[in-house]
Amino acid sequence: MDRRKFIQASSAIPLALAASTATAANAAMVAEGEQDPIERLTKNLLPKIEHDRRVALEILKPNQKDLEHGLKLHAESVVFDSYGFAPRSAIDGDEMAALINEKASPLEIKDLREDMMMTRCATDPLERREYQEAWRASGVTCIYQNAGEEGQDPLVLLKRLAHYTFITDTIPEVVSKAVLPDDVLEAKKQNRHSLYFTGNGVPLTQQWVSVSDELRYVRTFYELGIRMMHLTYQRRNMIGDGCGEKNDSGLSDFGRSAIKQMNRIGIIPDCAHSGWQTSLEAAQVSDKPVVASHSVCGGIYAHIRSKPDNVIKAIVDSGGFIGICCIPRYLRGKGDINALLDHIDYVVKKFGADHVAIGTDVTYVSANHSKESKKLPRQPPTREAFRMLWPNDDYVTTQEAKNSIAWTNWPLFTVGLVQRGYSDEQIKKIIGGNVMRVNRETIQ
Repeated sequence: MDRRKFIQASSAIPLALAASTATAANAAMVAEGEQDPIERLTKNLLPKIEHDRRVALEILKPNQKDLEHGLKLHAESVVFDSYGFAPRSAIDGDEMAALINEKASPLEIKDLREDMMMTRCATDPLERREYQEAWRASGVTCIYQNAGEEGQDPLVLLKRLAHYTFITDTIPEVVSKAVLPDDVLEAKKQNRHSLYFTGNGVPLTQQWVSVSDELRYVRTFYELGIRMMHLTYQRRNMIGDGCGEKNDSGLSDFGRSAIKQMNRIGIIPDCAHSGWQTSLEAAQVSDKPVVASHSVCGGIYAHIRSKPDNVIKAIVDSGGFIGICCIPRYLRGKGDINALLDHIDYVVKKFGADHVAIGTDVTYVSANHSKESKKLPRQPPTREAFRMLWPNDDYVTTQEAKNSIAWTNWPLFTVGLVQRGYSDEQIKKIIGGNVMRVNRETIQ
């Protein structure tokens, strides 16, 4: 929809959905060089994106003044997702089905699926167009991109890093690799997007000869572009306990050495998936800011992926931030866009606007993905991965909640903050400024 229709939609809810998919798909071919900042966020949206916008608008019900102000502020600001995923492409169902029929191993199939979803935006023109449209609608300048599969094996961590390096090498006019904070500002200036890389683990040799030997790949991955690393992922490792462990014994001696090494090199320690005691101690021993890049407030709901007040206070004292994620199960309540804003309110009221961000932990997936996935032969179920093993949870996530906090609804997160009375200065910090500050304080 164009700017005027988008604004009218917020005050005339509910409205009919967009016309035919074919018409909207043609309209999605946005003219190069479009200048109006609000139109870039609202004009000719793909049907899936437009639907999610309408769901969120029905919940927020902003007046025209707040909507226009929020959209303009979002368009003009550096918007930095403190942990997330660039838009994902559809798989090539025929190619993957052929691989399955050749009796490829589960690992081969998994690797191909991940490769396709992460890189086809650079090789397939239709997927690239949808990739660009999702970025445009989001108004996001930069993502702290998950560029390392969960774990500590350097070879495993290297795979996703290779995928996203391939993208930024292949289509830099769309999305570029950022290694310094000024790279993000330059991308914003040129109306492009960028990725800051984060790894889901600290790379270790696993030989245990000496502390220095174990940590020597930390610098290697820094030089490859990684700027933030998970200390743990759900389970216990040699650094500390993950959030999924019943016994949270905190940070190990080796974990303290790992954080010191990260401080020296210029990598942000991320305790988003760490246990509460491990998170607390990590923030206390670090000489540089520690973050929980995609989490929620335990004071609202004490999920294992949340952080209680004493942990948030330690993160704040380190100079870091807590990024509020877009996972309804962790947000609790209705799990919708208002719940997301409630968690932001909680941090601001208790700890200040300088220490909260939005780390969505979600992505936009190509509209073609479902169609392509239906081409695959049925496969037997597999055991749940060790790194996951979540506790039982009876929470029921509604489709409305998921749609309202879809990744492409980033502009409405800003609108929601305007509705709640935040100043422009506070909002700019929350939607990107705080992440930029921590980057500057950490980088060497």
